[in-house]
Amino acid sequence: MKFAVIKTGGKQYRVAEGQTLRVEKLDVETGKPVIFNEVLLTRDGEEIKIGTPIVAGATVTGEIIDQNRAKKVVVLKYKAKTRYRVKRGHRQPYTQVKITRIDF
Repeated sequence: MKFAVIKTGGKQYRVAEGQTLRVEKLDVETGKPVIFNEVLLTRDGEEIKIGTPIVAGATVTGEIIDQNRAKKVVVLKYKAKTRYRVKRGHRQPYTQVKITRIDF
């Protein structure tokens, strides 16, 4: 099984070819390719390469499928006996990426 661990948006993701995943928002248009250069680990069958901290020459290529925002998260603040109530919502933007190729 061929897979890699990439770093993007301050998070790490285990990816394989053909996989679709949501990452922090990237400034790339829908339908365009994106290249992830920060590859931390690769595996091809029994051969494993671990970077220090990045695997030299390894890249993961993906295609942008969608740019959207996640479901709303409601944040409530409340303090007893003081009539203090605040209700706020937040929708985190994300980019949906389909991994097309892993090179190392």
